Amino acid sequence: SVMKLRIRILAGALCAVLAAPFPAGAADAAEIRSVEFSAEASRSAPNDLVVAMLYAERSGADAAALAREVNRTIAGALDTARGYASVKTQSAGTSTWPVYGKDGRGRIESWRMRAEIRLEGRDVGAISELIGKLQSTLALGQVVMQPAPDTRRKAAEEATVDALRAFEKRAELIAGTLGRRYRLHQMSIAESGAHPPILARMRAAPAMAAEAMAAPMEGGESQVGVSVTGRIELLD
Repeated sequence: SVMKLRIRILAGALCAVLAAPFPAGAADAAEIRSVEFSAEASRSAPNDLVVAMLYAERSGADAAALAREVNRTIAGALDTARGYASVKTQSAGTSTWPVYGKDGRGRIESWRMRAEIRLEGRDVGAISELIGKLQSTLALGQVVMQPAPDTRRKAAEEATVDALRAFEKRAELIAGTLGRRYRLHQMSIAESGAHPPILARMRAAPAMAAEAMAAPMEGGESQVGVSVTGRIELLD
């Protein structure tokens, strides 16, 4: 992994002291009692988890018949997915809404229903094959590749160590430049990370979605960042 460190000194008073020539600035430096600053580090995490959303959406005048049709389609898709043990599949919500006539009288002309399923797994080959099969009856909403929870946690732990070391090194530099010793007074650690790349996002007919899935999926990497912010007390 390639480590990227970015240090920010947030104390304006310290910047002024460092800019002043010594020993003229020595008296001012002695007045500084604490300095707040931050250090950041990031680690690359492979996008080893595939998450896909597929849906069935239908319209009809009879709401009950429409519900039976959509539920039957989803049940068939879930039954197909059971043959892929490495893929976690679950229902992801159902919504129904009225379609009003254009005469302005508020009359319900028909109903529209949408139901979704969510696929998740690390076996890219298996989940790609399953998506291809399901697209005979479902449309593809989106496919996202992102770090799995344990993969992201490992990268975050490594980035935390890097950020803490960078913070310690900066603290020693600041205190040493001012001819002082230091003591850690306060510290907070926060994790950040870029959104995972979306490989496919569409609202299309199943046949069109199948063409989009013909290309191989390449996960790439995400950056997991950790920021350490703290305050050190300068000692005489």
